[in-house]
Amino acid sequence: MPSQPSPPPVLDVPADLVAPVFDRRRAWLVTALIVTFMIINFADKSVLGLAADPIMDELGISHSAYGLISSSYSILFSLSGLVVGFFSARVSSRVLLFVMCLVWGLAQLPVLIVTAVPALVVGRVLLGAAEGPATPMSMHALYKWFPVGRRGLPSALQISGAALGTLIAAPVVTWLITQFGWRSAFAALAVTSLVWSAVWWFVGRDGPYDQPAVRVPAKIGRSVRVPAETERLVREPAETEGSVRVPYRRLLLSGTVIGSVTSAFGASWAMALSQAWLPSYLKNELAMSPGTAAAVLSAVSALSFVLLLSLSPAVDRLTRRGVSLRLSGGVPQGVAVACAGVAMAVFPFVGPLPVRLALIAVAFAVHSIAFPLHYMTAAAVVPASQRGALFGIVAATGTLPGLLAPSLTGRLLDTAPSAGAGYTQSFALAAVVMITCGAVAVCCIRPARDAARLGALRDRPEPVSPDPVR
Repeated sequence: MPSQPSPPPVLDVPADLVAPVFDRRRAWLVTALIVTFMIINFADKSVLGLAADPIMDELGISHSAYGLISSSYSILFSLSGLVVGFFSARVSSRVLLFVMCLVWGLAQLPVLIVTAVPALVVGRVLLGAAEGPATPMSMHALYKWFPVGRRGLPSALQISGAALGTLIAAPVVTWLITQFGWRSAFAALAVTSLVWSAVWWFVGRDGPYDQPAVRVPAKIGRSVRVPAETERLVREPAETEGSVRVPYRRLLLSGTVIGSVTSAFGASWAMALSQAWLPSYLKNELAMSPGTAAAVLSAVSALSFVLLLSLSPAVDRLTRRGVSLRLSGGVPQGVAVACAGVAMAVFPFVGPLPVRLALIAVAFAVHSIAFPLHYMTAAAVVPASQRGALFGIVAATGTLPGLLAPSLTGRLLDTAPSAGAGYTQSFALAAVVMITCGAVAVCCIRPARDAARLGALRDRPEPVSPDPVR
């Protein structure tokens, strides 16, 4: 290791390459819409867990059956994320996000028409298929609006949609369930998804940072003030990172991508447990009322939100100061997942309720910082033209716990001597997975080394454009 940390190497930017103009107002408008998109996304995921007890009581189903219903959400989740990722280079992000959210609304309808287990399964499978690409594709859409060095805060806000989704959904959905029945929550989310789709169709656009850099003829100097329209007309296509491709096999076998996927896998295991079983655990094992349980879930989400907003911008600052992405992004995500795993192993055995709740917050909140960081580290070794596809692959493999954790927990609850013992076994299993994944991430994520080995053109610092319009 060098004695002084350094950022990943990038090829020199030719003097006559001009970067796209950074449209601050439009970029942050799109960011606000994408954050709302993610809030709806995680509210959709959370509604089944928040309604678990009334659904099990009304339909007379066991913990194992409920676990299978919850896991059915992930049957097509990873596959759809993978497939859509490869289409992202050919289909506008505006169209992709519109179609996804439209399907989210339609997926809530089957259970409103027929109240039965098959209707629940159909709705969750359809919802999972439409939400599988949501996080990577919305992150890809966001990256189109922000140059390198400005992505930390918007990335954190995008991922914080998960925390905000639970923070807002937990009390609101719980109130709807207790006041109007669990079906009302599904109906409200259907309407919300359809409204967002309509707004996005008229407001959402693709940003300029997925386009190749442009070459300005030599007669237009850097010091010359060039009107934006004239500059657009004289630009000529140039060979850039968009034309460079690296075999996906080499990308996927690089240590940085393996470590990024692994950290996401460990973090997703905790998130899947939180969405499917944590509400039921709080109500049944800690004897909390629905309102109190919702408040605890909101507090955990608030902690996630604070961590996300604090860490990712700090990574941007460290990167600009020359700290390697391994130290600023790779190590923190692995350590966070491992620390959350330790808290997961310990809290079932702690007696005092305040201490147990504090450990629950660590177990189900601290891992969340791995989500924006694993996208940053993976993006550091991939050409921009392949970023959407790689994000789809990373998301598809990293989110497999959504298929495994809920059903395994349901089986443990039904086979253990007591529900408490089943929960303890489930949390112990999660702890082993998370600690292992965190250790692998710390050891494997080395963006500078892997970028040099791959020899890929990656996102590069933004060149100065003549007279940029802000």
